[in-house]
Amino acid sequence: MDDIPLGTLYTALVILIILSGFFSSAETGLMAINRYRLKHLANSGHRGARLAQKLLTRPDRLIGLILLGNNMVNILAASIATVIAMREFGDNGIWISTLVMTVVVLIFAEVAPKTVAALHPERIAFPASYVLVVLLKLLNPVVWLVNSFANFLLKPFGVKTDVEALERLNREELRTLVTEGGQISNEHQRMLVNILDLEHASIEDVMVPRGEIVGIDLDDEWSVILNELTQTVYTRLPVYRESIDNVVGLLHIRTVISKLSLGGLTFADLEHSVRQHYFVPEGTSLTRQLLEFQSKEQRMALVVDEYGDIQGLVTLDDILEEIVGEYTPEGRGRSRAMRRLDDGSYLVDGSTSVRTINRRLGWNLPFDDAHTLGGLLIEEMEVIPAGKCSIRIGDHVMTIVDIRENVIHKILVKPKAALSS
Repeated sequence: MDDIPLGTLYTALVILIILSGFFSSAETGLMAINRYRLKHLANSGHRGARLAQKLLTRPDRLIGLILLGNNMVNILAASIATVIAMREFGDNGIWISTLVMTVVVLIFAEVAPKTVAALHPERIAFPASYVLVVLLKLLNPVVWLVNSFANFLLKPFGVKTDVEALERLNREELRTLVTEGGQISNEHQRMLVNILDLEHASIEDVMVPRGEIVGIDLDDEWSVILNELTQTVYTRLPVYRESIDNVVGLLHIRTVISKLSLGGLTFADLEHSVRQHYFVPEGTSLTRQLLEFQSKEQRMALVVDEYGDIQGLVTLDDILEEIVGEYTPEGRGRSRAMRRLDDGSYLVDGSTSVRTINRRLGWNLPFDDAHTLGGLLIEEMEVIPAGKCSIRIGDHVMTIVDIRENVIHKILVKPKAALSS
């Protein structure tokens, strides 16, 4: 190199430092890029995103290529810098070149390029991908040899390079991704999170309990039946004889509303309009039941236990309200089951779902062993209370204010905030 002019050496040194900065920024940009946005752009036809996605399918090969290029450039730059320094400063040039190159490479080839790439990964990664794809084809044999040896060393430690496995998200990770999505409105975030929560809830959490099922008893007087059909706020009703255990089927009000409005509905018309009922076992997850409703083209089902006894009634609207919130008279009725008092406490119906209370009020009451608030109190007390009494569950003091025939109807709940006031 003694015959090469200093101007040429300085020019080569600057170019090598720029190349080192390129490799450093490309590495950071490709590793920092949002993989899910990258997939979206690639699927939209963005060529730079497609190339970057292709490179990232084998991160070991990509890193091998970048480090190979970066190390070659840095070593060559250090050699040229040493030659220049020795020409300028003699024997002292060795330590001078080492000191200067350390500072120059650190600032201009590492910190600055990587900072820019970390802040704007797409601006760096997409253009760099065009160059890296070409380099990978040219240096593929060398990269393959380096990676094979590196992967051989990593294999005993159980290190895998399966990108698909690394990119899979579990439910909780997906929840975090949704809640941290700054471009998604709060309402949409809430609905998406509610969809993820459906798997954790069962139909007992949303069903209408057996004792609150409103239906048509065919053994009633015809005038009573007509009055119930006229006054009901529900679009679908179970039809039974004497008790819900003797269910006959399900009635859609739409099938009889025309004759009912004209006063021409007969008992025979009513019986003819009743459709086959549909049973589902208790414990079914809401996700599974939603798919069942879809596949069977049903909107209402009767919930039974392992002995076939009817425990309640669940509708498609009940499940959809878990996602979007109450939009039916039934849902609004359940909202009124929790009434806030002036002192900050709540008067709650004993049949209200614990999960519903937690979601609407932001509480954390346990619901693994009991689905309703009344059931939770009995579970905690381990006895059916004989009258009014109180119990503390977590930060809440609950007082039974109305109990009839061993059924808890009304509970006064004083949360922690109300207790301290």
